[in-house]
Amino acid sequence: MTDPAPADLLIRAAAVHTLVPGEPPRRAVAVTGGRIAALAAAPDGLDALIGPATEVVDAPDSTMLPAFDDTHTHLVLAGHSVHGVPVHRARDLPGFLGLIRERAARTPAGQWIHTTVNWQEVLLTEQRMPTTGELDDATAEHPVLVRRGAYNMVLNSAALRLAGITAATEAPPGGVIERDGHGRLTGRLVNRAVELVERVLPRPTLAERIEGLRAASAGYAATGIGTVRDCLVPVEDLDVLDAARAGGALAVRVRALVSGFAARTPEQVDALLDRMDDWRADGRDDDRLRLWGVKFGIDGGFEAGAVEEPYQGQPCYHGRLLWEPAELLAAVDRVVERGWRVGVHAWGDRGLRVLLDVFEQVLERRPGLPPGTLVVEHGGLARPEQRARAVALGIPVTVQHPLLHDGALTQQRAWGEERTAALFPLREWLDEGALITGGSDFPVGPYGAMVSVWGMTTRGTTAGVVGPEHAIGRAEAIALHTVNAARLTGESAVRGSLRPGSFADLTVWPRDPLDCPVDALRELLPTRTVVDGRTTHLS
Repeated sequence: MTDPAPADLLIRAAAVHTLVPGEPPRRAVAVTGGRIAALAAAPDGLDALIGPATEVVDAPDSTMLPAFDDTHTHLVLAGHSVHGVPVHRARDLPGFLGLIRERAARTPAGQWIHTTVNWQEVLLTEQRMPTTGELDDATAEHPVLVRRGAYNMVLNSAALRLAGITAATEAPPGGVIERDGHGRLTGRLVNRAVELVERVLPRPTLAERIEGLRAASAGYAATGIGTVRDCLVPVEDLDVLDAARAGGALAVRVRALVSGFAARTPEQVDALLDRMDDWRADGRDDDRLRLWGVKFGIDGGFEAGAVEEPYQGQPCYHGRLLWEPAELLAAVDRVVERGWRVGVHAWGDRGLRVLLDVFEQVLERRPGLPPGTLVVEHGGLARPEQRARAVALGIPVTVQHPLLHDGALTQQRAWGEERTAALFPLREWLDEGALITGGSDFPVGPYGAMVSVWGMTTRGTTAGVVGPEHAIGRAEAIALHTVNAARLTGESAVRGSLRPGSFADLTVWPRDPLDCPVDALRELLPTRTVVDGRTTHLS
């Protein structure tokens, strides 16, 4: 019998929580060839695997866990904005506009200026977005794009001109070009109206895109994230992700959902799927970068989610459905017919009800679809009858407390406190037998392993504690980002827990997240993140 190969990496810790059911904490982990080779109950239990090239990490006061998944986030968008004007640091509009003015002073006239996207206007002193006039005052010599999240923009006059948007421009279906009470443009674009700007933005070079992804993915890894499920990847950006992978720029694994938001007709859906099929035929999937499926959206977000009862103070407004149900049914059916999976954004209870109608019809047409083919993204306002339907249909749901954390004040303005507190009923979802997984929805919410765990266990938000009855325990919250996440992506055999033969995706924490003071979770960061046996973050 030959001796086992020496480990590439051996870590000794105070506790190794494997998340294997019934298994007590271990004290040592050995990694060989990107896989976990062995675990031991004693810190010196794997010392026989130490060879001349083994990296030995002694962390006697630390705790190890699997690396976390962010099952609904936007890495590509993070890569775009990582070098934007850092308006997320501003606390009021003068500071916000001052940052834009500073960037303009060192940017050649005529070049676009864009902001970071992870901010909320309700967290500014004035609790509003800047106006076109205020952006013009900051700079009239540059087109300025202020973006919040994926679906909200404010433009200055120069940017409006370049986008060809005038007082006579009509919004595309599913979009809003905002006007004031006198019918004048405010400069704000919502939902599909942002496409009017995206089509005229200058394209960064491939090298710039790769460096953006390098910085953004390293940011995720620094918070304990080892895999991201990017839920809005333009199909042409698959090549950018591929180049980033080839260049060693991805610090995390990526599971990509191609954006289907612009595919409205059967022909457009087929064209999108043709490009995805080409990717599959080329064999470009691997464990680092994998094409998961297609992302659609049935309704809007904080200010446009489709609800059964009207918005607060707007008795005739129930949000927006972005698809006719029959058309969404046809689109989803075309996707699954080709063997791809579908994730659909649903925020309001009406949006979720209509989406479940669509999913139920797809399942009737396509009996025997593999589990996890159809996924609800968010399912924010999920009423008991809708939860029961989702569980009965076997539909997984991705949930994102960081989204609620940052957006609670905005949502309270639109829906009131009661409906906002009812968002993400995690306790009920779990008790009723749903497969739910954890994410951030960055840039709307902050990404990070433990900031999410803190939020799910405390229900803390920028509006205070909301819906505390929906809170879950720490072990449950960690499972949403690990064990459950791997089930969602169909990778339970190799990810989500620490066992011999699984991927060496792990995190080392200076305190034990399972029993440290709960308030410490919010700022808790790993000292080391390892993906595929390689350290992608070290502090």
